[in-house]
Amino acid sequence: MAPFKDDDQHPGLAKIRGPLRLTWAGMWAESLVRALWPMLAVVLLVLAGLMLGLQDVVVLDIVYGAAVVAFVAACAALVYAFRNFYIPTRAEALARLDASLPGRPIQALMDDQAIGAGDAASMAVWRAHQKCMADRAATARAVPADLRVSGRDPYALRYVALLFFTVALIFGSVLRVGSVAGMVPGASGLASGPVWEGWAEPPRYTGKPTLYLADLEEGPLSLPKGTLITVRLYGEVGALEVVETVSGQGRPADVEPALVIDFKVNQSGGIGIDGPGGRNWDVAMLPDAAPKVEIAGEPQVAALGEMSLPFAASDDYGVEAGEARISLDLASVDRRYGLAIEPDARPDVTVPLPMPISGKRTNFEENLIENFSKHPWANLPVKISLSVLDASEQQFTTAPSDMILPGRRFFDPLAAAVIEQRRDLLWSKANAPRLVQLLKAVSYRPQDVFRTETSALRLRRQINRLDIRAKYGLTDDLQAEIAEDLWDLAIELEEGVLADALERMRRAQERLAEAMKNGASNEEIAELMDELRRATEEYMQQLQRQQAQEGQDGEQQQGQQGETMQMTQDDLQRMMDRIQELMEQGRMAEAEQALRELQEMMENMRVTEGQPGQGGESPGEQAMEGLADTLREQQELSDQAFRDLQEQFNPNGNQDQPGEEGGQQEGQGQQPGEGQQPGQDSIAERQQALRNELNRQEGRLPGQGSAEGEAAREALDRAGRAMDDAEQALRQNELADAIDDQARAMEALREGMRALGDALAQEQQQQAGQGNAEGNQRANQRDPLGRDQSSNGGESTQGDLALDNDAYGRARELLDEIRRRSGETERPEVERDYLNRLLDRF
Repeated sequence: MAPFKDDDQHPGLAKIRGPLRLTWAGMWAESLVRALWPMLAVVLLVLAGLMLGLQDVVVLDIVYGAAVVAFVAACAALVYAFRNFYIPTRAEALARLDASLPGRPIQALMDDQAIGAGDAASMAVWRAHQKCMADRAATARAVPADLRVSGRDPYALRYVALLFFTVALIFGSVLRVGSVAGMVPGASGLASGPVWEGWAEPPRYTGKPTLYLADLEEGPLSLPKGTLITVRLYGEVGALEVVETVSGQGRPADVEPALVIDFKVNQSGGIGIDGPGGRNWDVAMLPDAAPKVEIAGEPQVAALGEMSLPFAASDDYGVEAGEARISLDLASVDRRYGLAIEPDARPDVTVPLPMPISGKRTNFEENLIENFSKHPWANLPVKISLSVLDASEQQFTTAPSDMILPGRRFFDPLAAAVIEQRRDLLWSKANAPRLVQLLKAVSYRPQDVFRTETSALRLRRQINRLDIRAKYGLTDDLQAEIAEDLWDLAIELEEGVLADALERMRRAQERLAEAMKNGASNEEIAELMDELRRATEEYMQQLQRQQAQEGQDGEQQQGQQGETMQMTQDDLQRMMDRIQELMEQGRMAEAEQALRELQEMMENMRVTEGQPGQGGESPGEQAMEGLADTLREQQELSDQAFRDLQEQFNPNGNQDQPGEEGGQQEGQGQQPGEGQQPGQDSIAERQQALRNELNRQEGRLPGQGSAEGEAAREALDRAGRAMDDAEQALRQNELADAIDDQARAMEALREGMRALGDALAQEQQQQAGQGNAEGNQRANQRDPLGRDQSSNGGESTQGDLALDNDAYGRARELLDEIRRRSGETERPEVERDYLNRLLDRF
């Protein structure tokens, strides 16, 4: 094959002239980039320094030195360019393009036939070969240029130069490059006259950008207060003069002209530069407004004394910090008993105000959440004021507001007495002798007021410490230590450390009764009501265990007492729900009467716990029945949500639908609250009530400690979370999502019932192994769900969990109806998507 030549012109190459020229241009670009990249880096670095104004902030000697370094670097870059630059030829471009094609067709087109030139057959073969190569060459595309120079620039200096130049483009100015001309001796720039440049830099907290004065036209100019004005003068000294009236500080007459002048904008006025190229601006100062803060509402107090005080703050540029100052309103204090004496000096309480973690602070609302229950001023009148600070050190303070400093309230009389004496001790050390006398009187007969000897001994110890220190002096540290011990004692007396569930339940009833008498808040009553529910459930579980241990003899002996009552846990829960409802409605007298009736019933109550074969049910069977009822109610809620979804997208489509007539008649006969509810909120409330019922059932679930019991609890947890999601979706009127969540809840309930049935079956087998043959036979006649089986091994058709005989037939009809509706194109797309999801599931 003949090598490529620059003057090769072949007719078959006419079609590749475009790709050839582009490939050739790319080779020129490669050569130029590989040779000139050092020169480009030097040029970009020099331009970046000049655009950023580095020549104006350093001394002239450094500028000259940098210029010499730049010149030497430029010379070295030129030498590098001459040594590495080469001119690519057309033959080289043609060879590169040919190498990108399979079989090198361009080279084949330029070849001549070596043998067989006179043979017709050989010539025909050669022409066919040439035509094939020409067609292949026609598909040529330009070869991209390889502009990578990483092998020649291992330290990426070109990127460093490009980065500096980009920063200069963003933060610098091209006009600053001309200022270097004034530094060259004899330059033409000086001959044309002096030059100037200036900047207006607002305070950082304003978030406003820096202005380059040379780019601004004359006229009005608005600048924030505190803006720093910097003006630099170049050329003959005295040729330019800066005149300003915005700083409020006149320049002395004997001060020599300066090359750099800076001042701040403190008032509206003017800024002018007198001389060649001078300008004037009328500056309007934008004042920095002081921040503002106000209390946005009444403080909210939690049951344990935590205060939540809403407030609103604002500032034109943002609030930096704030604090709340609380001082004792001594004039409003009821100066009786331990408060009659003058109080010890105590500093005001200062707490920081919470600031938004994200977002702007120009206008926001937050809540000050603190717990002052242990402070001596708790539940006493105080004055509170809020103050905020902005970035310019401006402060705003609200006028003091009167309020009662929230703190925890104690409803146990003995605990309240201890807390009152603790407050008097912190009020003044001079109250120590009086405290000793009062506490001795309170604990004179400890068996009448204390429930445990430990509490009585703890109080006696504090009395002895106070008695000794009252005679020899009470230090601040000891005062704080005794106050902390009295607080712990009051908490113990209020909440109790009793292990007996009955005593804990009675204690909760007494605290609730005291709270209703003393006018407690709704939050405190709700907290005490929850405590009573927990204590009652623990007591009933303990009573069930005790009855199981005592056996039948104990039951007969207890049944002979004429004052006993038969109650279930559901009855107790309904009574407590009634009490809470009366309290929420403000009917305290009726609530107190209902609470007294509950106390009397609990004193004479025994939980109905039937034994197998005696007409009663075991706890496991009760739990299984409760879960079955929950599953049935969840299915009803899901059906109701599905009907509402149909009415939402097809209001008139249910009138003639087969298979729904009975359901509509059934729904029409129900009252609100017994099936269909008006609107989605009522369904959501029923879903929430069902979720609460599931929580209560989960707390009474038997089989604790076994693997099956834990599996049942995990399944019920999943069901509860699905119910929560369904409730949220119902409140947002997202019925399709709610139905999916309800389906997940029902599936989890079924899994929980299966796991509970396994746990009960295992427990029955263990009990049967320890009993007689009759017990074994009875255990073998029940399936894992506790249902009786027939003698031939089939399931009995009796019982609450038995399936309907035609259940499978109805299931087939329902599935056919879903398929029919999913194929109707006139139905809404959302409803059809939901029906298709149902078909995918089944």
